[in-house]
Amino acid sequence: MDVAALGTLVRTLEERGYEVIAPSIREGAICYGPVTCVEDLPAGWTATQEPGRYRLERRQDAALFGYTVGPKSLKDFLYPSELKLLRAEKAEGPFRILADAAPAPRRAFLGVRACELAAAGVQDRVLMQDHFRDPSYEARRRGSFLVAVHCAEPAGTCFCTSWDTGPRARGGFDLALTEFVGEGRHEFLVEIGTAEGAEVMDAVSHTAAPAALLDESHAVTAEAVRKMPRKLNVEGLRERLRDHFEDPGWDAVAERCLACGNCTQVCPTCFCTNVEDTNDLKGEVAERSRRWDSCFSLEMSYIHGGEVRKSTKSRYRQWLTHKLSYWHDQFGTSGCVGCGRCITWCPVGIDITQEAARIGENA
Repeated sequence: MDVAALGTLVRTLEERGYEVIAPSIREGAICYGPVTCVEDLPAGWTATQEPGRYRLERRQDAALFGYTVGPKSLKDFLYPSELKLLRAEKAEGPFRILADAAPAPRRAFLGVRACELAAAGVQDRVLMQDHFRDPSYEARRRGSFLVAVHCAEPAGTCFCTSWDTGPRARGGFDLALTEFVGEGRHEFLVEIGTAEGAEVMDAVSHTAAPAALLDESHAVTAEAVRKMPRKLNVEGLRERLRDHFEDPGWDAVAERCLACGNCTQVCPTCFCTNVEDTNDLKGEVAERSRRWDSCFSLEMSYIHGGEVRKSTKSRYRQWLTHKLSYWHDQFGTSGCVGCGRCITWCPVGIDITQEAARIGENA
């Protein structure tokens, strides 16, 4: 399909009751947010990413998806940073707990990358398929329509090939796009992943794609694999981190780490939260909210008598070993998908691939 048909796709999704969430330029970065037309997409923009560095740059073409992941992920919408759990009001008698009757939003996500699909799969395992289910997440997840875009150019902090989570989306999408842009050419190959995806495409102008175009699509992602700048050797990593709890590498990274929690906030799989109760000054209204928390927060490990993890070293070690080692024991998968966000958005440029490789290397 062509660019005009992509606009029709956006309108079709809106007509089916979805709010379309797609990338656009917001606050100096390419971020997910509501869009209503193709013109809202970041045409001709990309971003360079290195440890502790993110900069918007102009491309030499008008590609709509010529960038890699920004600071926001699907988690921001499926597992929002703040969620009101209940509200209670007191009026001439006892408190009455008011039911939240608002339905979960129906959203169509356009421009989703393979690593983000993998991250959603990890959160599905944690929040929908474990002993306890998160009803808010489940409702938002089931009300989502996913339009993936195969990555053509990895960022300087990407390492999805280490976990086999990209750059090509292999499933978990309703539709998947490959963008082809060049002199006199701007079109998309569409792969249909679900029955609803097929229904949506019935309303969009398109033609049958020749087999050569699918071969070209695979060549695009094969080139992205070749250009992937970072690698993490995951063989034996789980055991190595577990068995080197007092490795001097933890002290070395703690000297740089600010314990700011940026890495956990941008991570598409981190799920730690805190529950807070508030009330008005009159004592007539009380609310309970759930907010994102971080294992880098000192209060996160507080129990009666004090904090369990007082040092930055212990908190960084908890984050890295949980994500890359103990997560396997709990959920049967890694907690990392190689998106590289934690590297880009770390203020001091700590690189998870380097730190994980360093632990136990001299044992």
